[in-house]
Amino acid sequence: MIQTDNGSSNDFIRDKVSDDNRTGKFSGAVVTRFPPEPNGYLHIGHAKSACLNFGLAAENNGRCHLRFDDTNPAKEEEEYVEAIMEDVRWLGWSWGEHLYFASDHFDKLYEFALTLVSSGHAYVDDLTQDQIREYRGTLTKPGRESPCRNRSVAENLDLFKRMRKGEFEEGQKVLRAKINMSSGNINMRDPVLYRILKVSHHRTGDKWCIYPMYDFAHGQSDSIEGVTHSICTMEYEDHRPLYDWILETLGVYKPEQTEFARLNLTHTVLSKRKLVQLVEDGKVTGWDDPRMPTLAGMRRRGYPPEAIRSFCDQVGVAKRQNTIEFAMLEHAVRDQLNKTAPRVMAVLHPLKVVITNYPEAQVEYLEATNNPEDPDAGSRKLPFSRELYIEREDFMEDPPNKFFRLSPGREVRLRYGYFVTCTDVVKNDAGEIIEIQCTYDPETHGGQAPDGRKVKGTIHWVSAQHAVNALSRLYNPLFNVEHPDKEDDFIKHLNPDSITVEDDSKVEPSLTQAEPGSTVQFERLGYFTVDPDSQPGALVFNQTVTLRDSWSKKQHQK
Repeated sequence: MIQTDNGSSNDFIRDKVSDDNRTGKFSGAVVTRFPPEPNGYLHIGHAKSACLNFGLAAENNGRCHLRFDDTNPAKEEEEYVEAIMEDVRWLGWSWGEHLYFASDHFDKLYEFALTLVSSGHAYVDDLTQDQIREYRGTLTKPGRESPCRNRSVAENLDLFKRMRKGEFEEGQKVLRAKINMSSGNINMRDPVLYRILKVSHHRTGDKWCIYPMYDFAHGQSDSIEGVTHSICTMEYEDHRPLYDWILETLGVYKPEQTEFARLNLTHTVLSKRKLVQLVEDGKVTGWDDPRMPTLAGMRRRGYPPEAIRSFCDQVGVAKRQNTIEFAMLEHAVRDQLNKTAPRVMAVLHPLKVVITNYPEAQVEYLEATNNPEDPDAGSRKLPFSRELYIEREDFMEDPPNKFFRLSPGREVRLRYGYFVTCTDVVKNDAGEIIEIQCTYDPETHGGQAPDGRKVKGTIHWVSAQHAVNALSRLYNPLFNVEHPDKEDDFIKHLNPDSITVEDDSKVEPSLTQAEPGSTVQFERLGYFTVDPDSQPGALVFNQTVTLRDSWSKKQHQK
């Protein structure tokens, strides 16, 4: 993959589109489509497909259709339609007026099916699903023809129309293409085109009781909508001959199908069936659980859409299947948030510090930088007082070598503030440290000593008097193995430590009015996003990503 001057990437699909434009194929038009099924929420793998299809269209002054493959009403819901549209918009893509549903084309698809029956290229079969599978044969054994294969055109037309009227029960009959039961490609061994489903459809209601299979609806919908480049994942490569056969047999406009490798990520599953199981079994709190690889979950966790798009571009487009380290996605998130997220002070595990020689009633406001990567982000005033909270891990009573934070007799720098020295440790009856007492050097205002002395440690803090209480959710990968998708019982590999809740966090007062969805960097701790569960006076933060890849480091140490 080669990065081009305009920020997009050259790959075999883009090269193919460029060749088509150069030779005048499709008259230079580029029309793609993103065709999700409305039976679940989009995940990061769908994001790769969306970015490819919408990106191709944008790069070539074309258009990309959003088309819902709503051919299986038993599993489809309007909730998923709305969620998918929200996710695509969030990614930054627009379909304009080109919103379609396969169900928009049901009448035309039925006419196409009648055409195939009338021309002797399709027949009604009475075999059961299991019998069809048995008759189809194997990769090394040719299939057998159904006893119904040589019905007359008139009988097939009559039966198919009666299927349409609802005269038969589910599983009693199907419509199959008549191609070649000895084909080396099993998909060409008289595939099913229509089946009976007596289920109400979320858009067409009870108008239909027969529904087209994806392989039949896919290509014909592309043709009806004038799609030029039908981009699919690699599992449809063996279906391409069927895609072409149906369109050519019907004698209608034929787009070009090209396949690419789907995205796989470590420490997660991207099978929609498995994601549905996680939700329905209560292993996660829902489709938007921040641990889920869904776009809704990533949005709730604070992943910026720009980072998702950058990640998809970095992964690139190829034919060979591979698995991408989750750390690569997190790197893209850090890279984006480093440029945009305001810095704030927060303490997840608070330990009280009392500066004994600081005036009790005094409060001063220190100048704090909002984002050192963005000079235009400005600064804010940070309250400083006699009593502070620091991170509990920033103090050790008996520290090892190379521990440069606070300990008895040691001087450290408070971020934006003064040099302080620990003078005493207060413990409760159980021997637990509950308070650290320090003195400060008033000459070190702003963190600089006039005598030029240096300290090795700088720690962050919040003023106890002004601190805002918060609940913080910390995340690790949902699974504790790299490839849970390859495991038969993937549930047993769920990571019991995928979420930790800290309910006594303290954050600086500037976050009092923080809006849900806003993301900040807790200095020295990581990036955090305000969760929709937040209420006035009860902030909830989701950890978006750590400042460093601590998970991979832990795994390599095991």
